[in-house]
Amino acid sequence: MVRFGRRKEKKERRPKDEEGRMTLREHIVELRNRLVISVLAILVMTILGYIFYDHALDFLKRPFDQGVADLLASKNGGKRPELTFGTVTAPFTFQIKISLVFGLVLASPVWLYQLWAFIAPGLHRSEKKWAYLFAAIATPLFAAGIWVAYWTLPKGIEILIGFTPDFAQNLITLPEYLDFVLRTMLVFGIAFLLPLVVILLNLVGVVPAAALSKSRPYIIIGIFLFGAVATPSGDPFSLMFLAVPMCLLFFGAEIIAQLNDRRKRRRNDALLAD
Repeated sequence: MVRFGRRKEKKERRPKDEEGRMTLREHIVELRNRLVISVLAILVMTILGYIFYDHALDFLKRPFDQGVADLLASKNGGKRPELTFGTVTAPFTFQIKISLVFGLVLASPVWLYQLWAFIAPGLHRSEKKWAYLFAAIATPLFAAGIWVAYWTLPKGIEILIGFTPDFAQNLITLPEYLDFVLRTMLVFGIAFLLPLVVILLNLVGVVPAAALSKSRPYIIIGIFLFGAVATPSGDPFSLMFLAVPMCLLFFGAEIIAQLNDRRKRRRNDALLAD
């Protein structure tokens, strides 16, 4: 008797690759799953940022309030600059934007881990070692840059608003102010990572310490030019608080590079002696 119907066939499992290699389809599926997890984490944290919107707004507005207070105290009064909205829908879209920004920040451990978990299997053991080192040092350096930016913002705001003529009223839209604050923090955070990049380039043998010492004057000039162009406020106070720590970090990176090169030379001499 012949039975009609779907024939169940056992799917043959592909033997697992010892080196962790996957097919294109498996890569796409893994990428999709990690994107879904990242998006869900950002969505949940964005909702949390929306709930605590007042606290987030107070955190971002604090440098403005302090800068304006210092400006009015130095002038013994005057017109007070105000943060405003330019359209009817601006308050709602601004709240969504603030919530999304804090959602991205709060969910960063999740989506950064998902990104790393997707890239790491394709790296060699030595590459993973340097990547782990970079991640361990980069996070506190980037956070330090953001903290310095937040600490210098009131003085920068005081200097910039101080150029307002006495006959004019300075009305600043909140979206423009938010962009200014975020750009400043991002620039400071990235700038604090540059010395770490120098150290990693030295560790992999791309940039020797002798080249760093020879180029030191030009690098210092470049750091100050970078600070002058990169700081959104453009005031000398913010420039100094960006350029001086960068110079100190570069000097530290140069010392580490010199120690590393000496260690390499001693190791090579020991191998030649053997």
